[in-house]
Amino acid sequence: MEERLQKLLAQAGFGSRRACEEFIVEGRVRVNGQVAILGQKADPARDKITLDGKTLPKAEALTYIALYKPRNVLSATEGQDDRKTVRDLIPVEGHLYPVGRLDFDSEGLILMTNDGDLTNKLTHPRYGHEKEYRVLLARRPDEERLSTWRRGVVLEDGYKTASADVRFQSTSGKGAWIRVIMGEGRKRQIREIGMLLGLPVVRIVRVRIGTLRLGTLKPREWRYLTSDEIKALKGGK
Repeated sequence: MEERLQKLLAQAGFGSRRACEEFIVEGRVRVNGQVAILGQKADPARDKITLDGKTLPKAEALTYIALYKPRNVLSATEGQDDRKTVRDLIPVEGHLYPVGRLDFDSEGLILMTNDGDLTNKLTHPRYGHEKEYRVLLARRPDEERLSTWRRGVVLEDGYKTASADVRFQSTSGKGAWIRVIMGEGRKRQIREIGMLLGLPVVRIVRVRIGTLRLGTLKPREWRYLTSDEIKALKGGK
């Protein structure tokens, strides 16, 4: 059956449909030897589709895995050094990519999947999917600092963060645990906000991406998503 090329490429694990559209625009995709154009359809059972000269592999079954990424593991499929990656923690064949990256020294929920459409939906800013974190601060915050965090903070590069739901949870020695829910996720954003507010961040644990929750998973543990969890992720925030 004929499908749009960007859909076929995404299903084969080459990225989101948007990314695959760029491949087509850049002239990197060919159908039966001819450079493809955006909007073109093809039948993988009948047509030879290539990306950068490589033949499109048979579409893999869509896979959805929830992983507890421990600290000191890269949110990547391949490492550039000897550090472990999230892909190393899942002994499952096929292409799997992390959705919702976490810093090297942060931990918690990551979704691993080969569903390019869902990846785009969960990571593109316009969809505004919430991400929830438990954050351990070295100092106990006062209400003024928490209110500032909620309203948005101007980072060192001049970017002002969007408003966020920030709530005190409990004390921990001289510090405290807070809960942070936000719809954006710039690199090291939580740590930078904490630094600017005089609240050094000791630990970050992501406990939710959209409707998907970390649950009882422990560091390095993983599980397949249920059909209801997959449906919820595709259908709402």
